[in-house]
Amino acid sequence: MISILGLTGCQNLPPIQTVAHIDVDRFMGDWYVIAAIPTFMERDPYNPVEHYDRNADGSIATTFTFNQGGFDGKQKVYHPTGFVVAGSGNAEWQMQFLWPFKSEYLIAYLSDDGQHTIVARNKRDYVWLMSRQPAMDQASFDQLVAKIKAMGYDISKLEIFPHLNVPPPVKPAL
Repeated sequence: MISILGLTGCQNLPPIQTVAHIDVDRFMGDWYVIAAIPTFMERDPYNPVEHYDRNADGSIATTFTFNQGGFDGKQKVYHPTGFVVAGSGNAEWQMQFLWPFKSEYLIAYLSDDGQHTIVARNKRDYVWLMSRQPAMDQASFDQLVAKIKAMGYDISKLEIFPHLNVPPPVKPAL
């Protein structure tokens, strides 16, 4: 996110461990944001979806959409560009919403079937739990929230985002 994201202080936690390797082409497409510790741009989102397409130059064209304040709320659309960091196994990206500022985007977890992911930051200020489907079973959700907590996040700040016609998971008391 823009430079404001860099203003959070360090917590002396170890660096977030990313997955060893991401097949970028398989990672492309729609990701439904199930829960997050959101940025200021993600206020009161309904139906939040992050979509990735690979550009010819290797950068990632990103489209983030959601309805603000309700399912029939005003649609918000953002178009940051992602840049894969060389030597990271494609699991570390830099996201650019506003030139020249880039922010850290770490793919900290990707399920074996490629259906769930956790995107984190070393500052533990923001995190995103995403799925290829708008619904997630409670057991999977609980396991992923436990992973987020184990990374050093304060999960009391985690917000669950609603998707149309899908019952949301319940945040576990970990």
